[in-house]
Amino acid sequence: MERNTGRTTCLVVGGGPAGMVLGLLLARGGVEVTVLEKHGDFLRDFRGDTVHASTLTLMDELGLGPAFEQVPHQDVDKVEALLDGGEQAVVADLKRLPGPNKRIAMVPQWDFLDLLADAGKLEPAFTLRMNTEVTGITRSGNRVTGVKYRDRADGHEGEIAADLVVAADGRSSILRDAVNLPVYSFGAPMDVWWFRLPRNGDEPVVGGAGRFSAGSAMVLIPRGDYFQCAFLIRKGTDQQLRAEGVEKFRERVVTLVPWLADRVDHIRSMDDAKLLDVKLDRLRQWHVDGLLCIGDAAHAMSPVGGVGINLAVQDAVAAARLLAKPLRQGLVTSAALAKVRRRRLFPTVVIQTLQRIIHRVFLGRKLGSTETVSTTGMPFMLRLVQKLPFLQVVPAYVIAIGPRPEHAPEFARREPQTIVRS
Repeated sequence: MERNTGRTTCLVVGGGPAGMVLGLLLARGGVEVTVLEKHGDFLRDFRGDTVHASTLTLMDELGLGPAFEQVPHQDVDKVEALLDGGEQAVVADLKRLPGPNKRIAMVPQWDFLDLLADAGKLEPAFTLRMNTEVTGITRSGNRVTGVKYRDRADGHEGEIAADLVVAADGRSSILRDAVNLPVYSFGAPMDVWWFRLPRNGDEPVVGGAGRFSAGSAMVLIPRGDYFQCAFLIRKGTDQQLRAEGVEKFRERVVTLVPWLADRVDHIRSMDDAKLLDVKLDRLRQWHVDGLLCIGDAAHAMSPVGGVGINLAVQDAVAAARLLAKPLRQGLVTSAALAKVRRRRLFPTVVIQTLQRIIHRVFLGRKLGSTETVSTTGMPFMLRLVQKLPFLQVVPAYVIAIGPRPEHAPEFARREPQTIVRS
């Protein structure tokens, strides 16, 4: 079979938030960039759908704020923990945040990615190739020079050469595996079942809320006419719990949140619960010569706090700012790639350390416990923010903005634009 070949300056593998943001910013910086997405569209259930305050600020800086507001979304301005005995604890009050964006927007990720794709189409240097599955890398000596791919629509295979390949292909990155980068793995005490249940407009939960009880926990994310639900289970118990059947699962949901009893029959079978194998890890080195990892490919995050997308987008912004000039000049050295990790390592370590603490002192213990969960059983810091509400801005800032927020480089900024949705 004849192989198709091509070339670009920067090849971004993975059309998720990090890959699409990086592609758009580099194209605005005058870099020829091609983004490869293995699926034919962005429609996937139970992907992270949070657009955090710092990403909303980025949208404003890119001139995409008005277009984003036209995308159907729900705003969350607080994060709550619902405990046994009807206790309700506000964990983070986003209304206390600095700046104009005091919220997290819940938006279907496919709509957010479509918006970024439509903005990219306005840039002559931007190319998005769907249905293009990367199958391996190409090398010249020790340097990565491009990728091998298969077109999932017609089966044709080919290669694309690039000055730089960026792995933005998630926690199961084949590019990361292909170059055998060493990784720190921290483990996690839980996995997550994702599913959805109908929501009425007058439901008692109006923000993001986590329900915690003896041996179980669930997060309810309001999404218009339904809740996106995350049911936490102890690590490694997926098959055992599935074998107990859907009726037992419904019973567990109702025990946690009794007012869901009138709709749990919408969970038709255990196939409606999609497993997220929770990982928490971080590469020791994010690059080799010719290839850089960002987002989940560089640091798989726990779903605690829902911060993975925010970190990935900020990785992309930092990478665009640091690498646009070297890419234009054809001088992308290993030293230039190392700067991205140095810039983004601090916020990554801070967030992962906080997640590990929450895993160890709260979730790990409570998922294996028979004790009820009350405010007195919460970690000290969460009890403190209940007594001193003004401190609720601290977890709000960590969740919605992050330890080192990145801002759009000047070359990527635009006045508010009208984006024609495709």
